[in-house]
Amino acid sequence: MGGKSIFISGGGSGIGRAIARLFADRGWFVGIGDINEAGIEETGALLPADRWFGCRLDVTDRDNWDTALESFSSAAGGRIDTVANNAGIAFGGPLIQNSRREIDALIDVNIRGVIYGAQAAFGHLRKTAPGSCLLNTASAAGIYGTANMSVYSATKFAVRGLTEALDVEWAGQGIKVHSLMPSFIDTPLLAKQANARSSGTMRDKVRATGLEFTPVEEVAQAAWEAVHGERLHTLVGKTARKLAFAARWTPGMLRNKMRGRKSRK
Repeated sequence: MGGKSIFISGGGSGIGRAIARLFADRGWFVGIGDINEAGIEETGALLPADRWFGCRLDVTDRDNWDTALESFSSAAGGRIDTVANNAGIAFGGPLIQNSRREIDALIDVNIRGVIYGAQAAFGHLRKTAPGSCLLNTASAAGIYGTANMSVYSATKFAVRGLTEALDVEWAGQGIKVHSLMPSFIDTPLLAKQANARSSGTMRDKVRATGLEFTPVEEVAQAAWEAVHGERLHTLVGKTARKLAFAARWTPGMLRNKMRGRKSRK
């Protein structure tokens, strides 16, 4: 199999599916890793039959990462140019309402899973360097701490920190390490209850705040640009850009706004 290849964790839905479609349309061979095997097949059905390979992946299982990437590398002709470290889950609500199970799951998938993915990807990306890329999916929630999504926000700050650390650590190997920081995306993640003690969904919570949803296709295009560019963090959507601007230039006003207070003169 000639040409470039990308492996996408969480490729069975949402952002991962959109990235798979865009990269396949542009001639890349696509690997779809997901714990949801039905989702893998659904994504694969949207791609050219000879442009994809799917495998079940539990990102919290370090050995499973090695098996998945080795299998994909073989299917892709021995090369992996990009690993999209995209799989993630979301729970919301006040911290005191989050169960241990919810907290542990967020940490396991959103932090441990991303770290394992980076570690497993390194050897493959070193083979195709310079120019290979580890692309981590962070979030606008990793720009400024988000109330009622505190654990989720903390995990995305961790992804941001990992990206910045590996950007330095792997620079000498010729491997780019970048992140996507999208605003809220209307994916299946948001259709779930905010947490076990909540009657509303994550989608309801976002709508109640008046924040916009960023089209998933916009995130996929941003992924393409991140893989081919040099920007460390790629902001996607109005909310992400506004948060980043305010956090840098008017942090006091942003804090007061988040706390529901008017800034003092």
